[in-house]
Amino acid sequence: MSDSDPSFSIPHRPRRTYPRQGGVRYEGETLFRLSPSSDPSENDLVNLVERVLDAESYTYGDWFDLPVPMYLVRDREHDTTFRVVVRYGSVELHILPDTRSSGLQALYHRLTARSDCSWNVSCESNPN
Repeated sequence: MSDSDPSFSIPHRPRRTYPRQGGVRYEGETLFRLSPSSDPSENDLVNLVERVLDAESYTYGDWFDLPVPMYLVRDREHDTTFRVVVRYGSVELHILPDTRSSGLQALYHRLTARSDCSWNVSCESNPN
């Protein structure tokens, strides 16, 4: 989808399971990939994401020791939570079972308002 106002309609939601061994696991996945028309560095994208998260009604953290910047984001205004990952020249919005489309759309609008390029939005979904 390449749209000036994408809907962020969620085709499949992951299911949260709790294995006997402990922890939590998600079955299925949906993500929205936001790709800028320009070719910014990963650092530029990380800085953009963090500027938006710092300036708005978000609580977020990068508490994981992963090879890519990944944030668990809580949008207080839209009462929703989702993950944001910066990799491969794009910003990925990963859906959690209770993620609301309005929160994803709000983050998209805030990112586009703070950048000087257009963005392409695509959705990848696997119900299993």
